[in-house]
Amino acid sequence: MSVTACQGLGFVVSLIGLAGIIAATCMDQWSTQDLYNNPVTAVFNYQGLWRSCVRESSGFTECRGYFTLLGLPAMLQAVRALMIVGIVLGAISTLVSIFALKCIRIGSMEDSAKAKMTLTSGIMFIISGICAIIGVSVFANMLVTNFWMSTANMYGSMGGMVQTVQTRYTFGSALFVGWIAGGLTLIGGVLMCIACRGLVPDQTNYKAVSYHASGHSVNYRPGGFKSSTGFGSTTKTKKIYDGGVHTEDEAQSHPSKYDYV
Repeated sequence: MSVTACQGLGFVVSLIGLAGIIAATCMDQWSTQDLYNNPVTAVFNYQGLWRSCVRESSGFTECRGYFTLLGLPAMLQAVRALMIVGIVLGAISTLVSIFALKCIRIGSMEDSAKAKMTLTSGIMFIISGICAIIGVSVFANMLVTNFWMSTANMYGSMGGMVQTVQTRYTFGSALFVGWIAGGLTLIGGVLMCIACRGLVPDQTNYKAVSYHASGHSVNYRPGGFKSSTGFGSTTKTKKIYDGGVHTEDEAQSHPSKYDYV
């Protein structure tokens, strides 16, 4: 799979997962009334993170919000916090990943910067998915505990005869939406992290050196070498002496030390 396809697939999967997390947080069916062995079927209760609702057999539904903060269970408040943190991290990572997409060119942004942004967004997507999965799992564990406690209180010691009728709650549809959405966000973040490796440019251990061929034709002679540019006879010929490179006029005006021997 190419880097662009892997990055794009991770972004789309994470975006779908984030939308699912938002939908699960806003849904009211986190816990629904267990109708098994319940003689009262005219009223159906279900609860969410923000309000509880009652639906009658006539189709009328009435919802009441939780108008208190300190009066709510600590586990419910923890689930709220986890879901909100997951949504915030997912929104931030979505904005970062948009600018990190390889198919989008913004100014003179290098591939190394896009690789770092892709890795950052992938890690944030992973944390967002983990927060959603943990929040849903904590709420599900709370439902299981309350369900069995309510079941134990319903039955007495008189041959298992039902003494009281209590409302028991079981898993709602929002829990399954949250689990699936958290998993999708987690998988999308992993794909973004994998795509980051392909965006990093290859680094070599040597530096390229450009070589330019000389434009002068060099003629080698026993007395040194002469370089002629081919622009006419007006160009003075250069010879190599012991003191360095000099023209013929300079050599005559400045004799070497061997001329006095």
